[in-house]
Amino acid sequence: MAHHPPDRILRNYAEVLVDFALGGGRGVAPGEVVRIVAPEAAKPLYVQLQRAVLRAGAHPIGHYLPSDDEQFNLSRDFYELADDAQIDFFPAKYMRGLVDQIDHQVSILCDTDMHALEGVDPGKIMRVGKALKPWMDWRTEKENAGRFSWTLALYGTPAMAAEARLSEQEYWEQIIDACFLNEDDPIARWRQVSAQIGQYVQKLNALEIERLHVVGQDADLWIGLGERRQWVGGSGRNIPSFEIFTSPDWRGTEGWINFNQPLYRYGNLIKGIRLEFAQGVVIKASAETNEHVLREMIATENADKVGEYSLTDRRFSRITKFMAETLFDENVGGPFGNTHLALGKSYHDCYAGDPARVSAAEWEHLGFNESSVHTDIVSTADRTVTATLADGSERVIYREGEFQLD
Repeated sequence: MAHHPPDRILRNYAEVLVDFALGGGRGVAPGEVVRIVAPEAAKPLYVQLQRAVLRAGAHPIGHYLPSDDEQFNLSRDFYELADDAQIDFFPAKYMRGLVDQIDHQVSILCDTDMHALEGVDPGKIMRVGKALKPWMDWRTEKENAGRFSWTLALYGTPAMAAEARLSEQEYWEQIIDACFLNEDDPIARWRQVSAQIGQYVQKLNALEIERLHVVGQDADLWIGLGERRQWVGGSGRNIPSFEIFTSPDWRGTEGWINFNQPLYRYGNLIKGIRLEFAQGVVIKASAETNEHVLREMIATENADKVGEYSLTDRRFSRITKFMAETLFDENVGGPFGNTHLALGKSYHDCYAGDPARVSAAEWEHLGFNESSVHTDIVSTADRTVTATLADGSERVIYREGEFQLD
C-alpha cells in the first residue's frame, strides 16, 4: 500500500496551493472558478484541494485522470492506437470555453510509471504538444491580462520514490520539508520566503545586466539578457519555488553547457545532456541515454532556443535529495545550489512592463522565444556566473551556490 501523509499535512498542502500560490500569492477569491487537475493516485490531495476551494468560496472544476499502472497504461494506448488525425486533433471549442471559464488552475504531478512512454515515437509526443499549443497561448494571453493564475505541485508515489532511490517516507519528507507543511502556519512561512527571494530579485533588476557568463568545469556559456527584461521569483506558480529566473533574448546565447542531472520528460529518462549554442541556436545536442528523444524535442519549432535561465540559492532551498521530478530538482539546494536552462517557450512575466500591451510582433522583436515546448534541464555542478553591466563593468552575481548581491 502506498504511503500517504496525515490529513493535517495534506490540508496544509492544499491551503498553501489554494490560499497562497494561486493568485500570485493572494489566493483565490469567492466566486472565482478553480480547475483542479490530478491523477487518481493523488486522490487524498485532490479531496483536500476541492475542500480548500470550497472553503474559499470559489467553484471547483475537476479534471480527475486515471493513473497508468501495470494493468492499464492509457498514455501508451493513445500513442499506439491513435492515427494521424487523432494525434493532431485539438478540441478547440471545448478548450476555448474552458479558458474563458476558469480563473485559476492547480495541477498535481503524480507519476505511477516513470517510463510509461519509453519506446513510443517521440515525434508523436511532440505533435500532441504542438496541437495543444493554442490552449497554452489562450492561457498566456489571459495570464498576461492578470485574469488567470496557475500553480504546480507534487504528490509522491512508490514509483517516484523508487526512481529517486528513496523510501516513500523519505520521498514525502522532502516534499513536506520543502513546502513547510509541518509548520504551524505554512502560508506565513511561504510569504516570508517569497519576500526574501523578492529582495534578491530587486537587487538583480537594479544591476542593469546586459550579459551573463556561466563558467564551470562543465560549462562556458554566454547569455544575453536583451531589452526590457526582468528577473522573477517567488510568485507561487510552482510549489516549491526557490529559483530566480529570467527569459533572455534567445539570440544572445553562445557556448556550451553540460547537465549532470537526468531529465524525466515525455515518459522517458534522458541522461548526460550536452548542448552547444551558436548565434542563439542549439547546433549540437547529445545525451548518454535516450538521445533520440532529446533530438526530437529540439527539432520541434523553436525548441532549439533558450526560453529561460534560472539560478537557485542553496540558502533558500530545503530540498536535499534528487527527486526524479523537475519541479523539485530545479529547486534543489545542495552544496552548489543549481542552475537550469529551459529550451523552448519564454515567460512573458520576465518582460519589464505590462505584457498585456505587447503584440506578437513585439515579442518576436524583443527575442522572447515562442514554442509548444518548455523543457527545463538542471545541473547542480559548481558554477560562477559573472554579469556584464550596462556601463561595461563586470560583477560576479553567483558563486558556490549563492548569490553575491549583498
